[in-house]
Amino acid sequence: MKNILKLWPAIFGVLLLAGCDGAFSNGAGLRADAPNKNRAVQSETGLRPAARPAALSTAAQTDAPKPSRSAQTAEQFDTTTNAQRAEAAEAATPAGGERKLGPTVGSLGNPAEPGFWLKTPLVSAPAKGRVEYPSNGKSVAVDLIPIDGPKTAGSRVSLAAMRLLEAPLTGLPDLILYSE
Repeated sequence: MKNILKLWPAIFGVLLLAGCDGAFSNGAGLRADAPNKNRAVQSETGLRPAARPAALSTAAQTDAPKPSRSAQTAEQFDTTTNAQRAEAAEAATPAGGERKLGPTVGSLGNPAEPGFWLKTPLVSAPAKGRVEYPSNGKSVAVDLIPIDGPKTAGSRVSLAAMRLLEAPLTGLPDLILYSE
């Protein structure tokens, strides 16, 4: 009887994990036929996780240095140059081949990530695009980066893009997105 009581936690653990969807057993649970989002890829060095899709990079995103650790103001966090700002504003001229993705509510993204980008659930793959702030008519060319969430969820906008749009940094401006 004492042996059974000693084995009870192990038996309970096995039964508990048997109902898992394979997250702990690499697909050997009850739902072994379910798609596994964390597929491993066979390589010369053995199994490794599948690679994430490469993000797009613009000159402004790759050339703008990260802000210093002591940055405290919007000017200190925004490390884009005047030339990069002018390029992003000029590239935001509406083009004939762009497609309207729709409206979104913007919020300030991570100010420590330099460049002109917008993270949104309105795209499923990285793309080039444009964001417009209808309140003043200004627009900026940005990298559109997909994030999980419903299409009605808001978007995170880079500090540099928010400043160029002249949108309130602490507000939730209504924006319109376009993709190339």
